[in-house]
Amino acid sequence: MFPIRDHNPSKGTPFVTWALITLNVVVFGLTVPWGGHPGTLWEYWALYPAAVTHGVYLHGLVTHMFLHAGLLHLAGNMLFLWIFGDNLEEHLGHLGFGAFYLLGGLAAAFAQIAADPGSGVPMVGASGAIAAVMGGYLLLFPRARVDVLFIFIIFFRIFPVPAWLVLGVWLGIQVLNGSTAGITDGVAYWAHAGGFGAGVLMTIPVWLKHGGTAYWGRTHGRPSHPGKEYTRTNIPVVRRRR
Repeated sequence: MFPIRDHNPSKGTPFVTWALITLNVVVFGLTVPWGGHPGTLWEYWALYPAAVTHGVYLHGLVTHMFLHAGLLHLAGNMLFLWIFGDNLEEHLGHLGFGAFYLLGGLAAAFAQIAADPGSGVPMVGASGAIAAVMGGYLLLFPRARVDVLFIFIIFFRIFPVPAWLVLGVWLGIQVLNGSTAGITDGVAYWAHAGGFGAGVLMTIPVWLKHGGTAYWGRTHGRPSHPGKEYTRTNIPVVRRRR
């Protein structure tokens, strides 16, 4: 189950969302380990929980958000930011969304440090900050429709699914894997969960300002502007040949 788009493109231009995507791509191009071994900039800008615990390399709390370990890592994170970032930016404003993103990334970093303060394994990726965006999206737009790619044994199919289900399943996977796998598989699950939780908490004042549950009643749990409908003709169904 993999989200590929939502049905609620923002009315305005999400300048900060696009700027963040561009910045992540540029930094990836400058720091990607083309030869298979991390470069000097990548190693220096990564986040090391043990170092932060001892009060050194604190810049990594911010710089790690713009580093990625590979092309798929980058592409997956930027896809999620593109899907969920524009509506939240429209709701919070450009500057508010930028601050929200950075604070969410910091919260995610501290959550991972709290889970494994002695780790010397470098932590990189925008997923903690993007998880915060997802948490805010869930609170404001729980019933927004998100197209999800399901991969079955013999074919691929895209289905519209409510955001609360997509994001709830994603969060459950992070908590489950964080509780069982820890960091043994190299994924910072608690950064994801911590960022998501921070996103929900930071969005609560905005949600309450708009009326809380009454806001859901007025908007039906979706962005206030009309959604976009996709027809079956532009939703590909790909079947494998025998």
